[in-house]
Amino acid sequence: MAKAAADAIFAKNGTDIVLLDVEASFLLSDVFVIATGRSRPHVQSLAEHVEEQIKDVQGVKPLRVEGQSEGEWVLVDFGDIIVHVFQNGPREFYSLERLWGDAARITWEEPAVTDG
Repeated sequence: MAKAAADAIFAKNGTDIVLLDVEASFLLSDVFVIATGRSRPHVQSLAEHVEEQIKDVQGVKPLRVEGQSEGEWVLVDFGDIIVHVFQNGPREFYSLERLWGDAARITWEEPAVTDG
C-alpha cells in the first residue's frame, strides 16, 4: 500500500518521495510515506489522489485526514501507512526524515513513464 501511495504521488508530480519503515519505533503505523508538493492546491491534490487510488485499488479508506483545508501539511492515515504531503517550507521545518532518523528507508523506484 505504501508503494501504491508513492506511485500515486509520483503520477501527479509530487517530489522528494521517501518511504520510512517506522514499525519498530511507532506503534500506530508501519510506514510513513513523505512527499512534497509545489503549492497549497498541489499538496491538496496529491493527498486527494492518494486517497482515491488507495480506495480504488486496495479498497481501503483513510481512518482520518488532517490539514487538507490548509494544504501546508496533509496527513492521510490509513492505519498501516501514514502519508505526509508537505509544501517545501513545512517539510524542511518539521524534518520527519531527521526526526525518524533511525527508521530504515524502504526502497521505492519511480515508475517507468510510458508514452501513449
